[in-house]
Order: sequence, then C-alpha cells, then structure tokens
Amino acid sequence: MTDEPQRSHSSAMQGAGEERSEPYTQYGERVPEPATPQRAESVSSVASSARQQADTVRALDPTILVIFGITGDLAQRKLLPALYHLLKDDLLHPHTQIVGVSRRDFSAEELLSKTELCVLESDNVCDPAAIKKFGERFSMFKMDLANGDDYDRLLNHLNDMEAKTGMCMNRLYYLSVPPGASNPIVANLGEHGLNASCPHGRAATRLLVEKPFGYDLPSARELIAETAKYFGEEQIFRIDHYLAKETVQNILTFRFNNPIFETIWDAEHIARVDVVATETIGIEGRATFYEQTGALRDLVQSHLLQLLATATMERPSEMASDAVHAERLKLLQAVEPVPADKTGERAVRGQYDGYKKEVSNDDSFVETFASLKLFIDSPRWQNVPMHITTGKALDVKKTEVNITFKQHATGSHTNVLTFSVQPNEGIDINLCVKKPGFDDQIQSAVMDFSYQRAFDDHGHPDAYERVLVDAVRGDHTLFATSDEVLASWHILQPVLETWTKNGDDLKTYKQNTAGPINS
Repeated sequence: MTDEPQRSHSSAMQGAGEERSEPYTQYGERVPEPATPQRAESVSSVASSARQQADTVRALDPTILVIFGITGDLAQRKLLPALYHLLKDDLLHPHTQIVGVSRRDFSAEELLSKTELCVLESDNVCDPAAIKKFGERFSMFKMDLANGDDYDRLLNHLNDMEAKTGMCMNRLYYLSVPPGASNPIVANLGEHGLNASCPHGRAATRLLVEKPFGYDLPSARELIAETAKYFGEEQIFRIDHYLAKETVQNILTFRFNNPIFETIWDAEHIARVDVVATETIGIEGRATFYEQTGALRDLVQSHLLQLLATATMERPSEMASDAVHAERLKLLQAVEPVPADKTGERAVRGQYDGYKKEVSNDDSFVETFASLKLFIDSPRWQNVPMHITTGKALDVKKTEVNITFKQHATGSHTNVLTFSVQPNEGIDINLCVKKPGFDDQIQSAVMDFSYQRAFDDHGHPDAYERVLVDAVRGDHTLFATSDEVLASWHILQPVLETWTKNGDDLKTYKQNTAGPINS
C-alpha cells in the first residue's frame, strides 16, 4: 500500500502537512526556414514494446475512481475510453471500481450506450469480453453537488463497496467539472470526511483536478490555499495531459541520454527555442468558457510553459518525481516576466475574424491568439529568446517544440530540431547534406523518428491512460505542483494586467491563416 499519511477529517481541516509544416510565425517573426527538405532515411525501428504490459507495470493498488462530471465532454471523450483500454489490457487492479457522479438520473447502461469507448483501438472495434468487464466495474451515483447530506451518502456508498471486497482501497476523486464548480466540491469532500482513508484500514485518498488552476496569480493563490485546508500536497494531482504525451516525456530522455545533444544544449549553440500549439478549429461553441479565459490562460499558463520548462530545465539529480519537479520549478522561477512597459514589444495578441459574432459580444477583446517572447535568467540560456505561441482558427493544427541551432560563421544553413507532440508524434532534425551530382551543392534533408513507424505493432499509452495510471500509483512526475502553478502565473501576470485594461493592441486575423504578424 501507499506510504501517504492517513488523514482524518479533523486533521485535514487544519490544512495540508500532423504533418511537419513550415516553421510557424511567432512573435511576428518566422523561424529560420531551411531549403525545402528531402526526406532522408528514417531512424530504425525500435524492437522493444512501447506499451508496458501488466507484468511489467508496477503492481497497482485496488482503487475506487470517483468521477465528478461523468456526463461531460471530457469524461466521455477521454476518461472512459482510457479506462476501458486500461481494463482491457489488464493494466489496473482486478478489483478496480469506477463510480460516475451525476445530478441526473442516469443508469450506467444509458451512459455507456452514448459513449464511444473504443476510440483508442486501432480499428475502433470493441472487445466483447472487455466491454463486459468494464460494465461490471462501472456504476453511477446520483447526488446534488451542493447538498452536504449527499456527500455523507457518497461516503457510506464507498465504504460499502470496500466492505463487499473485504479490502481497503485507494480513492481517487477526478473533478471533470467547470472551474467554478471545483472549490465547493473540494470543500464538501473535506468537510464530510471523504479526504480520509477507508475506515477499516490504510490507503491513499487523492484528488485529480483539471486546469485552469485559477484565473490569475491572486486567484491561484486563493485556490491553492482553499484546497490545502482539506488535502495535502501529496494528495493533489493537477492534470496537465500534455506532460503525459510520449513525445514530451521523451524530451528529457533525448536530452540527457544522447551526449551529442546534451553538450550543445545551451546559449553558445542554440539561437532560439519555440513552443507552438496551434489549432485549425475555433472555440467550437465554448463561448462562455472562452470569454472568461482566452488563449493566454487556456494554454500558455499551463501546457506551454510546462513544455518550455521541460525543454530547458537542468538535469535532475535523478529521474524521480521530486528531483524533476525541483528542476522544473527552478526553471519556471528563472523565466523573466514580460515587463509592463515591454508588453507591446514582446507580447502579441489577436482575435480571429468572426469571434465577436460567435460569442455575441461586439466589445470583446478576448484573445484567440497569443505569442510571447521570454528570456530565462540563467547562464545556460543567457540572451536566448524563448517564443511561446498558441492560437485558434489557424492554418495548421500542431503542437511542437522547435530548437533552432546557431548558424555556422561561414554558412547560411541552420539545424532545427523538432519534437512533434501532436498530431504526428515524433522527433526530426533538419541536416545539411550534399546534393547528388558533380557540383558541391548543399541542401537540407530531414532525419526523422516517428512513433507510429517505430512502435506500429505495439502502440503507446494515450495521455489520459498515463495520467490515470500515474495517479493510481501516486507518481507526481507528470503533474503540476502548487509552486509550479504559482510560478507560471507569476510569469504571465504583467501581461494579463495590461491586456485586461483594453483591446488597443488586439490584432484581427482571418481564419485559416498563419495569424497576426507583427511587422
């Protein structure tokens, strides 16, 4: 079982002990473009399986996973398919139970009939035996999230489930709910004893929460303080599913296990770093959410700053959770916030044409595009610009980290190393090669590693599968800590305060284009 401390109600109340496309326009500049690349020989296929089977995964404790917001989009599109896949492959404890919480009178059968459980299968075809297994582990619980008595009923229900199995089980509360609904649920869980271990043994109780983690720096501090009244930091798992993607996990492995790159990962050899997350779709009917959020809060504060930290942090003393978090936090704390008087020079925001009509607000200056130019105060990254860009309704869907190396003093070519996070996961690098023929003509070619080709026979865990497994086993490595959340908000706070005042510098851009360009 876990070594996390057992928390009683009273002690908890006292507080916590795609295809590779052209380099993207960022901050009004373009990443240096090499000549049109010719596809070179790909990296050889890796023989070992990418997906760890049950006998190679550390044995997981029996767990009850309680999902608040089970009828919502995230639960049905991501969580339930991920859980089906994990159960199908026997990657969870045989006594795992899933409880869906809803305010409506839904049966488990009704909900599952409306959910595409098998979207993670290569052929989208369900395994009848796995469907039966999933149905036996899944149940619904109706409750009013604002009614304290219903939390007492939930506690009794979970105790009864454990009594039937005859074992003490870990409890995971997954809050798949709108941001404003999280705080009251957390408070009710704590005040009604649901933050403690089972009454007849010792096990872990954990809280899984989705972004956004606050609205700005003051609200994040308040949210963290409120949560700490009922759950300790070791119990809280703040989900950033980008960190659970295979390519992102591989950034540290790539950096620290390939000496050829580790020795040139610094300001002497690298000209710039670009973290990009662009989408071709707009806000897709999420008017209320987006009007309260915007691109800067939606992606930059969480996913993209975490990607930047992963790509630029120092080598941890060991590849363990505490050590990784320590270095990630040091990096985030070293990122210099954009000064208020430099916002116009180093922060670009835009809004796609038609957004105002979509949200029925002619006065809206909420950004659907954001690009920041940041610097890291450290010897390794002295004067190297870090560009973070995200946007909606653009011409390309992709998430990637580009490392642009400095040009040789006598040459005009450069090398760009790209970690493609989605849609086509992989790593590639532009290299200069001699063009076949009698003349000494140089051109650019791509050496690439593709997850799909290398691991075609095995696949690899979906990001939410990894999130769930790590939460069950209590591994915090791929989750954001309170200090990391606060450090990220600290970086953005001056820009947020400036952009909140007015929309004077908001640029309108046409949909399906590269976005606003700061010429």
